[in-house]
Amino acid sequence: MRVVSIGGGPAGLYFALLMKKADPAHEVTVVERNRPDDTFGFGVVFSDATLEGFAAADPETHAAITRSFAHWDDIDIHYRGEVVTSTGHGFAGMSRQRLLDILQRRCADLGVKLEFQREAADLAPWADADLVVAADGVNSLVRNRYAEHFRPHVDWRPNRFVWLGTTFPYRAFTFLFKESPHGLWRVHAYRYDASTSTFILEGTEATWRRAGLDRADEDATLAFAERLFAEELQGHRLLGNRSLWRSFPTVRNACWHHGSVVLVGDAAHTAHFSIGSGTKLAMEDAIALAGALGRHADVATALAAYEAERRPEVESLQRAAQVSLAWFEEAERYHGRLAPLQFAMSLLTRSLRVTHESLRDRDPAFVARADRWFAAGAARQSGVAVTTTPAPPPMFTPLRLRGLVLPNRVVVSPMCQYSAEDGTPGDWHLVHLGSRAVGGAGLVMTEMTDVSREGRISPGCTGMYRPEHVPAWRRIVDFVHAHSPAKIGLQLAHAGRKGSTRRLWEGIDEPLPTGNWPLIAASAIPYQPGSQVPRAMDRRDMDAVRDDFVRAARMAEEAGFDLLELHFAHGYLLASFLSPLTNRRTDAYGGPLANRARWPLEVFDAVRAAWPAAKPVAVRISATDWAEGGTTPEEAVELARMLAAHGCDVVDVSAGQTVPEQRPVYGRLYQTPFADRIRHEAGIATMTVGNIGSYADVNSILAAGRADLCVLARAHLYDPYWTRHAAWGQGLDVPWPDQYVSVKGFTPRLR
Repeated sequence: MRVVSIGGGPAGLYFALLMKKADPAHEVTVVERNRPDDTFGFGVVFSDATLEGFAAADPETHAAITRSFAHWDDIDIHYRGEVVTSTGHGFAGMSRQRLLDILQRRCADLGVKLEFQREAADLAPWADADLVVAADGVNSLVRNRYAEHFRPHVDWRPNRFVWLGTTFPYRAFTFLFKESPHGLWRVHAYRYDASTSTFILEGTEATWRRAGLDRADEDATLAFAERLFAEELQGHRLLGNRSLWRSFPTVRNACWHHGSVVLVGDAAHTAHFSIGSGTKLAMEDAIALAGALGRHADVATALAAYEAERRPEVESLQRAAQVSLAWFEEAERYHGRLAPLQFAMSLLTRSLRVTHESLRDRDPAFVARADRWFAAGAARQSGVAVTTTPAPPPMFTPLRLRGLVLPNRVVVSPMCQYSAEDGTPGDWHLVHLGSRAVGGAGLVMTEMTDVSREGRISPGCTGMYRPEHVPAWRRIVDFVHAHSPAKIGLQLAHAGRKGSTRRLWEGIDEPLPTGNWPLIAASAIPYQPGSQVPRAMDRRDMDAVRDDFVRAARMAEEAGFDLLELHFAHGYLLASFLSPLTNRRTDAYGGPLANRARWPLEVFDAVRAAWPAAKPVAVRISATDWAEGGTTPEEAVELARMLAAHGCDVVDVSAGQTVPEQRPVYGRLYQTPFADRIRHEAGIATMTVGNIGSYADVNSILAAGRADLCVLARAHLYDPYWTRHAAWGQGLDVPWPDQYVSVKGFTPRLR
């Protein structure tokens, strides 16, 4: 097989040597435009897990790398005059040039042909190659040549950074956060040999421009950074290497292969340097591609297999990198608002891949210290002493909302059951909600409960509009209060244009075949083409629905509920006013957000006035519609500020479900960044929802200050006793009901 690698970086060289090692008969050539000793940057970073993969792929290369790297376990975070250290992380840094030297030498030893200082703008010289590997970086000429097939997308990120070196040998992977008159600066620094470190300086574009660095050459940049970080550099110098300020490009491609051409490394994808992933991804691509070619007889099948197997892993890491880079882009949000220890926890778990639990495995002393700090703060905030020794994990600390104290931070999400009779909850609801209260959750929320018969989603939805509803709900509330320490909240809503539909299992969002009722909404826009067309509300409708919410709130107090939540999300009636996709009004209730929020806030004010002052009111919002022209996260922050000013106690932050053409970006804890942003920028307590599946997730969110409560839906459907099992998994003794005391002698068999 004739193989040509266009690009002599880590991906191209490593793939070439792996192919030549697999079969010396392969004719393998690496074409590189630069000299062998001409590279950009200073150091590269590998995790211990990545190095294990190198050992399996080529022990000789691995041995040479391990003889050359600087290994460290600690991360030092310099923040507001303190240094917070966490250990047990297991990383290695080495000179990028040294890595290239090792790979070049190994290629030469195996018989790979290396052609340096040769341009590859024209692929004609390799037209007869069996395989052309595009390993030519972010600005790949090969990718651009076949752009119509690869369909690349490059997202240029807003922050500015410059890649420097320094003679200061940092003892740990070091993050520096430092304010200047121009703004906040971040530094990512790590040692890569005995006497030299990488020093990446980053700031927002506004900070960069205020400092005049948009007009600075390399010498001016070095002088500025040396003055700013003189104390941290301790007399050492900064080093340049074509060190120009740039923005980070996140590269994605719709397809990674075309004919006999395949993309690897930065040509195929990039992931932000804050998770040290570029060279790792490139070399792991090389391993995966060489493996696929070894398993499959023809190139076309091998390339398809390579992409199918490799893409999910890369995209998962890109999602983590995207969350990580966003954390650094938005570091001003946390700076000054978080105490040093919580700031460190937020930074260490920023990608949402490192959790409270995995961090405990690496550094139990650090997590124990963070837990003590969190528990002490919870005790002060709630007025309830936390006496557990050692300190409980964050999820098992109390939280006060007005006069209500929740025993822990786990919330059972509102989950429609479609099992009521004309709004009246029955035995199913008693068991559904009661079992989850006994199961240990701190707050149990009812399903979306409608304030009128016409406000229901389906004929099976619960309501709070008939006198019979009060005793039916009180039966459930009394059970929760009598048999558990849990509190119970009622979510009040009106379905608006999404009403008069079938039950979930009969056809979600499909109109009823018969017996439909008229719908109302902010504007006369049906939910989807086959849906009923709602009537645009007039002022008389607004008054009537507002009064329905007030009546329902008074009935909720009569039933004994501890908390109310108003549903401003998911495209239901109140939400239909908030989103520009569903509100096309030209009167005082349409247009800018302040107008769109006018009536929902009027409803909130009326409910707040009717609800006891000592009891909290929450509001669920959609922080984004996941659709062009819809609600933005910036507007969600502004709405949360409005709610706080009107007396809202906590914002339940969800997303989407406003329009059927939404394009959500799913992933682990994918909605938590919205709650995080609102909590810090609007200054209000938040609940977070969305793909929270483990107690490690819950503790991570809370310990890092991303939310105050964690709301779980499917996890509680799967396991009503989820919270008790989470306590058992963390070695915490949670009191059981008297009827279940015999469980104390039971040890579950996990296999």
